[in-house]
Amino acid sequence: MHQYSRRAWLARGAAAMAAGSAGLAMPVLAAPTTTKFPASLVAQGTTLQLNGAGTRFKAIFKVYDMAMYTSRKVTSADEAMKLGTPIRLAFVALREVSGTDLGRLFLRGMADNSSRDAVSRHSVSSNRLIDIFSGRSKLMPGDSFAMEFVPGKGTSFFIAEQPQGAPVGDAEFFRMVLGIWLGSVPADFMLKDALLGLEKS
Repeated sequence: MHQYSRRAWLARGAAAMAAGSAGLAMPVLAAPTTTKFPASLVAQGTTLQLNGAGTRFKAIFKVYDMAMYTSRKVTSADEAMKLGTPIRLAFVALREVSGTDLGRLFLRGMADNSSRDAVSRHSVSSNRLIDIFSGRSKLMPGDSFAMEFVPGKGTSFFIAEQPQGAPVGDAEFFRMVLGIWLGSVPADFMLKDALLGLEKS
């Protein structure tokens, strides 16, 4: 095994054991994605490039692969929002996941990285996010979903590439969504670095 890969997996195992002994969920090293995300795609007539991709882990278990697409390279959520162009977040489930649990985790991630006032202002849009995922009892390995922000139109949600109703929210709401993975309290610190292209090679 490559020396770096061996160190990474040893570090992941150590982090997982520490988390278990402390009773806490701890971020661990992200691994290369098993999903082959395309290098570019088109959203609302705008060509977006793969900004970065990574795998979301819970302890040592893979939950989903995730990719972020932007019109040009960014290294922060704020920089992404300043582009003024569409942003797409693409996901592929790697294990069986409850749709309701996933929606609740997203909501908690937004709350952890946003002010109470912002959470209150966007409660309708946030509830819509939960409703979309709660409508699926389970996401199975290989199932895809996505979130796409278009300035002036809002955020659209997709499951298996099918739009789930009309866009919701505004730029502030999508900034909250980005905060789940790119905020100061991200779902996984190593996934955050991977999405921003900051992960060490």
